Amino acid sequence: MNIDLFVVLDSASLEEALRKIIENRGGFILTQDSDGTIIGLATDGDIRSGLLKGISLESPINSIVNRDFYFGREDTPHELLLKQLDSKIKFIPILDNNNKLISILTKDHLPEKAEVRTFYRAKSPVRISFGGGGSDISSYFNDYGGAVINATISIYSHATLRIRDDEKIVIHSLDLNESCEFTNLTDFLLHIGSFNLIKSVINVIKPTFGFELFLHSDFPMNSGLGGSSVVSAAILGCFNQLRNDKWDKHELSEMAFQAERIHLGIAGGWQDQYATVFGGLNFMEFNNSQNIIHPIRIPKHVLLELEESLILCYTGITHDSGNIHDDQAEQTKSSDVKEKIKSNVNLTYEMRNHLLRGRLTEFGYCLKKAYEIKRGFSSKISTPWLDGVYTRAIRSGVIGGKLLGAGGGGYFLFYVPPFLRHKVMDWIKEEGLVYTPFIFEENGLQAWTVREKIN
Repeated sequence: MNIDLFVVLDSASLEEALRKIIENRGGFILTQDSDGTIIGLATDGDIRSGLLKGISLESPINSIVNRDFYFGREDTPHELLLKQLDSKIKFIPILDNNNKLISILTKDHLPEKAEVRTFYRAKSPVRISFGGGGSDISSYFNDYGGAVINATISIYSHATLRIRDDEKIVIHSLDLNESCEFTNLTDFLLHIGSFNLIKSVINVIKPTFGFELFLHSDFPMNSGLGGSSVVSAAILGCFNQLRNDKWDKHELSEMAFQAERIHLGIAGGWQDQYATVFGGLNFMEFNNSQNIIHPIRIPKHVLLELEESLILCYTGITHDSGNIHDDQAEQTKSSDVKEKIKSNVNLTYEMRNHLLRGRLTEFGYCLKKAYEIKRGFSSKISTPWLDGVYTRAIRSGVIGGKLLGAGGGGYFLFYVPPFLRHKVMDWIKEEGLVYTPFIFEENGLQAWTVREKIN
């Protein structure tokens, strides 16, 4: 639509205005001053009425123009404009903030809303592991098979991605308390510093454009909740929003494993990546041909009771999971440790069955057995101080519990009978541990696209 055909000067004659109306075939004309500011509107009906009243064609259009007419702005809600066109109004001038004409809407001319910039967000949950740890390591399950049981909870890593118009890469990490800007992807991948995990994930994705990435987590680093995998998954989730052929959950899990275990070389198992991407309460089996994720479906009241019976608390001690896993891998070469891992796998099947039958007290005792077995994998899994905390936890009323992740610090997970919870909570305060509330998270990695607001 040529909007120039719909505008005449306010001083133009009726004849000039009428000729433009005939040319634009819209049935109306807008008048403007010498600066292009729209100040009035006249229809062909207004001109005919003026002529019938004796006004000549040489008279100025401003003698009959309507200066109180309906118009829209660029930010007028589309819904409101449609409602006006659905009534008696046949056309709507769209003016900018200086009352200059931008466009004209009619029932036959409703331009599509222009695309705006978007950004991409993702969040991925941490997991609490119940049993089977050590059997999800390739060097073990390729020969003997492995099984673990875990659940995701309402503690997350968050990522926000914005595409740039240049090749620059900008990273902001609240977890590392650091921001850096790089000229391009090559410059970023050559960087030596504190962004090694992020570099590994980006190296797996290999984007061909510049971007700005914001990262933050709800949990401390090196805390035994599978945090590295959670951060990796959140980054992958953002970039997955850009794809038409989106990566599925297995592919996302494998890419997170590739970034952390293969590219970065951090020792560890497979469960963290699957847990955060798939989400929920899962029983996972590992062998040399494929990894299988079995969701555990239990009645809602059983899940709620399990949630209420678990207490998560932070020791305040971070750990080096890679170092512990390296030592554990070395110890796994002994037949004694292999037998302990096998016992842990068998116990995991027992724990799954207790959950399916709603036998939560028995499940709680299994947590204690699982930790006793796990402590035999490596001398680095616990310390005298952590052993003392665990012993006092049992005395205070805890049925069973374990250090999460590789051990060596991080979080304790305790199972507590309902009428002893208050006593245990009092003990946690006395001990100086940090209680961390949570609920189960049935969703895993979640990602979405957001329109960027234009001011």
